[in-house]
Amino acid sequence: MPEIKTELLFTITLDVPPPLQVGETPFGRRIVANVAGGSFTGPKMTGKALPGGGDWLLLRRDGVLQLDVRLMLETDDKALIYMTYRGLRHGPADVIAKLGRGEAVDPSLYYFRATPYFETAAEKYAWMNGICCIATGSRAASGPTYHVFQVL
Repeated sequence: MPEIKTELLFTITLDVPPPLQVGETPFGRRIVANVAGGSFTGPKMTGKALPGGGDWLLLRRDGVLQLDVRLMLETDDKALIYMTYRGLRHGPADVIAKLGRGEAVDPSLYYFRATPYFETAAEKYAWMNGICCIATGSRAASGPTYHVFQVL
């Protein structure tokens, strides 16, 4: 198969209050953000992101923001799904500065991608335990939105 095919799994929007600024570490500037909640909707599932998730961010010295996120999703039919993803966000300095101030920025002006994976005991969603996904992201002042695509 010469190309990669995908289909939309869901779109998720997360509520993220202002993060904790740990400061400069030997690896870059460490930031820790709590996920207060959110919601997702897609052709195969809808539901909410439960409070208590988090994002362990590292602003590397090369200007790339490295994400390490863990969330609990609850579907509308009450199944629990553990979602993890790593990702990268970067772009021109003026665009990243606008994002930092909470300004609306066209997502085509910066790179924001992630690689979600899922884990669940729910029989109905067991197929998610064996898929790879990719996501495109955008950032608003209240938190990120991701379009999550299952790799077919």
